[in-house]
Amino acid sequence: MTWKTAVANIPYGGAKGGIGCSPGDLSISELERLTRVFTQKIHDLIGIHTDVPAPDMGTNSQTMAWILDEYSKFHGYSPAVVTGKPVDLGGSLGRDAATGRGVLFATEALLAEHGKGISGQRFVIQGFGNVGSWAAQLINEAGGKVIAISDVTGAVKNVNGLDIAQLVKHSAENRGIKGFNGGDAIDPNSLLTEECDVLIPAALGGVINKDNANDIKAKYIIEAANHPSDPEADEILSKKGVIILPDILANSGGVTVSYFEWVQNIQGFMWDEEKVNAELRTYMTRAFGDVKEMCRSHNCDLRMGAFTLGVNRVARATVLRGWEA
Repeated sequence: MTWKTAVANIPYGGAKGGIGCSPGDLSISELERLTRVFTQKIHDLIGIHTDVPAPDMGTNSQTMAWILDEYSKFHGYSPAVVTGKPVDLGGSLGRDAATGRGVLFATEALLAEHGKGISGQRFVIQGFGNVGSWAAQLINEAGGKVIAISDVTGAVKNVNGLDIAQLVKHSAENRGIKGFNGGDAIDPNSLLTEECDVLIPAALGGVINKDNANDIKAKYIIEAANHPSDPEADEILSKKGVIILPDILANSGGVTVSYFEWVQNIQGFMWDEEKVNAELRTYMTRAFGDVKEMCRSHNCDLRMGAFTLGVNRVARATVLRGWEA
């Protein structure tokens, strides 16, 4: 998160925290009680200028609403203490789709660098949660052909392109894409090695490894998940000429719109969705340009360029504050 926010050039640091549980196994009431007790334990550690939690795996806007309400019992109403809230409680328009939309903008920037656009490209997406489903919908709207998708329940493929709107509906009604009749069911383990132009891992970390890297046929990999490729896979794919857009750039749309939400809460002035999306495009495109500039300066790939940019920005801030050893 530290490097991601530095690459996005937003004034945040980085941390992750959470509760070890399986949210899908718990009732709404149990989730609420768990979240409120967790907030009681950490309310002195978080704050609008201290540590601002945002949703991640297993959480959603409702979780953030509970945290806000519980925190406010101790500190007074403080909407800026969490992001990813429901719009009715000071959440930002566009936040729900932000990570997926950021993936779209980053992909557009990468493909444009190679004289291509979203339209006409074949996409394979692993994961159909918040990020994967939004990325699929937005890519589809932009003219891209999403030919295969998987989630925890199964995988489906249609070489002519999946009907994403119907798949979203089916997934919501059946708690997963299994049984969708708009394509052929395939082995989820084979999804990453399907023939395509752009592969988007949008689920868990470590899914692209030395065991399957040689079989990947995509020309571009957009890391919508955190750390989906391990270092050995990175090396293999690099030798094959596969271009990887690293996670700290590709999936930074979520934290960027979290920053916009925080800004709106601090100002007490809410933006319309068009402004949120336009600002997100600006930030994502600028971050890609900054990373490319770093790649040119150091003659390195996108991952090294992104890390170099992030580390340089943090190092510069550290030196300016007089923290150097």
